[in-house]
Amino acid sequence: MDGTTPPRRGARSRNNPRGQGERLRTDIITTATAMLDVLADDQALSLRAVAREVGIAATSVYLHFADRDALVLATLERCHSDLMRAIEGAETSAGGPAEALRARTLLLGNWAQQHTGLYKVLYESTINQRVEMRFKQDFKDSCVSAVQRCVDAGLAPRGDATAMALDLMAAVHGSVSMRTNRWDTPWPPFAEQLDRFLTGLVGLSAPG
Repeated sequence: MDGTTPPRRGARSRNNPRGQGERLRTDIITTATAMLDVLADDQALSLRAVAREVGIAATSVYLHFADRDALVLATLERCHSDLMRAIEGAETSAGGPAEALRARTLLLGNWAQQHTGLYKVLYESTINQRVEMRFKQDFKDSCVSAVQRCVDAGLAPRGDATAMALDLMAAVHGSVSMRTNRWDTPWPPFAEQLDRFLTGLVGLSAPG
C-alpha cells in the first residue's frame, strides 16, 4: 500500500494500547481517512462513528480534536502530505523536466479517480469555505516550479510559469471533477487528455 492509499475501513492497530497519545491520534486520523473516502462529504462524518470504528469512547476523540472540522482538517492535511511525497517520488523517477511535469500531474489525476471521496472532501467539500487550508499552497507552488523547469530547459515557450501552471491545474481539476460527477459520460483516457493539456496549455511537445 502506498502512502496515498487509505486503509480498509475499520482498520486499526490492535497492538496499540487504547488512549496512548499520539498513536491513538494516528489511529483516529487513519480511520477518518478511510471513512471520508467512502462518505465523500465532510459533514457526513460523525466523531461518534469514528470512535466506534476505532473501538474507543467518543470522549477519547475529543481529547485530540475539538470538533469535526478539526478532525477533518487534520485528516486532509495528512492526506495532502502523503500525496505530495508521492508526487515528489514520481518527479524524481522521471527522465527530465517535461516527463516530471507529466508524471506528477498524471499521479494526481489517477489518485483522484481512485479516491473520489477523498478528492471531493479535499477540494469540493464545504469545509473549504469554513477553514483556510494553507497547506494546499504547497501543491500550487510545486506545480509552478515544475512548469518553470520546463521553461528554463527550453521545453516550453517563454512565458508566465504561474499563469501556465494555474491553467494546467484548472484543466486537470476540471477534468477530474467532471469524471467524478458525470461518471455516465464516455470520457477519453485521462492520460490522453493530460497530454493535450500539456501541449495546449504549457506548450510541451506531444509525446512521441
